[in-house]
Amino acid sequence: MVIIEVSLLSGFVMTSRSRMLLENRIIVKKIEVKANVVYIYLEKLNDESQTFILQVEQVIQVKNLKPASIKIYDYYQPGGLQISYYSGVGS
Repeated sequence: MVIIEVSLLSGFVMTSRSRMLLENRIIVKKIEVKANVVYIYLEKLNDESQTFILQVEQVIQVKNLKPASIKIYDYYQPGGLQISYYSGVGS
């Protein structure tokens, strides 16, 4: 099982529409939202490229936003952790 762990930027929440769209993807096994982190559980990954779009909305205005992380790792072997950072959202 592969986990995509998305830390949300301060003041942002995932939209319910985004959750619904992610849950309808065959590869997505489960989604959990805890505090400001979204966990997307995938059955497995293969060599085929995958794109995940997470729609968020700003609920609180925050100045000087700090970058948030996106982590991808195998649940059973977390040592192969891949981390990326993002600092803004697209329109």
